[in-house]
Amino acid sequence: MLKDKTMIVDQETNATASSDALVVLAYDSTPPSGPALNLSSQTTQYLLDLQTRGELSLKTGKVTTLYSVPGVTSPILVVVGGGKPEKFGCSEAYRCAAAASKSLAAKKRNRVQFQFGDLQSDVSRAAIAGSMNGCHGQDILKADRSINPIERISWLSVNENDLRWATEVGQSMLLARELVNLPANLLYPESFAARAAVVAKDCGLELEVWDEMRLRKERCGSLLGVAQGSSKPPRLLILRYPGKKKCPPLALVGKGVTFDSGGLSLKPSDSMLTMKCDMAGAATVLATMQAIAKLQVDSPVVGLVGLVENMVSGNSFRLGDVLTARNGKTIEIHNTDAEGRLVLADVLDVALQENPSGIIDLATLTGACVVALGTDISGLMTNNAQLQSQLQQAAQQAGEEVWPLPMSEHFGEQVKGKIADLKNMGDGRWGGAITAAKFLEEFVGERPWVHIDIAGPAFYDSPKPFQDAGGTGCMIRSLVTLVEKL
Repeated sequence: MLKDKTMIVDQETNATASSDALVVLAYDSTPPSGPALNLSSQTTQYLLDLQTRGELSLKTGKVTTLYSVPGVTSPILVVVGGGKPEKFGCSEAYRCAAAASKSLAAKKRNRVQFQFGDLQSDVSRAAIAGSMNGCHGQDILKADRSINPIERISWLSVNENDLRWATEVGQSMLLARELVNLPANLLYPESFAARAAVVAKDCGLELEVWDEMRLRKERCGSLLGVAQGSSKPPRLLILRYPGKKKCPPLALVGKGVTFDSGGLSLKPSDSMLTMKCDMAGAATVLATMQAIAKLQVDSPVVGLVGLVENMVSGNSFRLGDVLTARNGKTIEIHNTDAEGRLVLADVLDVALQENPSGIIDLATLTGACVVALGTDISGLMTNNAQLQSQLQQAAQQAGEEVWPLPMSEHFGEQVKGKIADLKNMGDGRWGGAITAAKFLEEFVGERPWVHIDIAGPAFYDSPKPFQDAGGTGCMIRSLVTLVEKL
């Protein structure tokens, strides 16, 4: 299993000539403002001349790389546009810092300094995390990378607490992205569990691993049904963080289908190519647990992930089969490519035995959610408006986009079975994200619960100006923010 050398992220008080580059923010105001215009009178005049000639754009996320700039000691000055100052928030800060970092990552850099000025705490945290993630790509198995991690990132004018928070969360995002980007021949249920053991030992988490024998003993028939077509045995992981408060934990549950062929409902090749990413929910849970433990938050949290491969063999589960979930409910199989909800069904039931205050599950569950909300927004579905509202507020504070979808009762009627209690598909193609959530709702009882469908933002098919294609580490900042607020 690969792991990059840990990036150094620190703070400094002054820009120095020893850095490979200085990154500064400039707002598209009249006249232009921000740290880039405060370097020196000589530099300010130089930048204003460039803007007058149309050579410097200060629109949000626009990056201009300049060399040997008058009044600047670093050999390279990167000016990143912040757009309108009144609209510069966490989302903009993350993307601006990431875009600048990515622009410098075409070559190996020993040290880069960032100066975004005096920002609000949440905005500063987002910017620092962005600077760490922009210079990491999906080309982790290439001898010569096209995106090279910066060895040391130094921030000017940041708070020490914000720097610590962002560094731990940023490193956890990088963990999730690496796991999602690894191919399925390297990352499968057993190897994921081995990596989780390393993470747990490093940050003091309690880890419980259920192997195939334990899963059978625990009657996890729904999860085992999906796994039975693969030569890679399944696993269920429980990670516990005790916190400082004596109260029920929040449960985080992740879908970990390390490769999804679709099973007998076989996906076409184009759709199958990136299905190593179908474990992004599990990666998000593991990474969030790492960040929570490293930051030593007050609230207790338990993370659970179900790990399987959905493969084709003579032992694959079939259309028309009936599986019995851990809670005793029977499930008709109408499509073997609707497997994530079958895995989550049993993991959600296991989560209930932890007596959690609430449950949040994350899954790359449905293409229907991507159709509804696009590739940048996670869908929220719930049985508890208060918990959903808290999560929405945390996401807004972190600068990530989420949107609730309705959970009307008539959607639940679509997943009622004819020969079994439930079926794993709704009626037809409409509202597929919601019918999937209504299926999951059958396994959480009365416990406050939010389902997050991250099928869109968890994996980029093509690169963005601020981040490479592949895993994104989405929702980790939001979840850590939520846990700290609870």
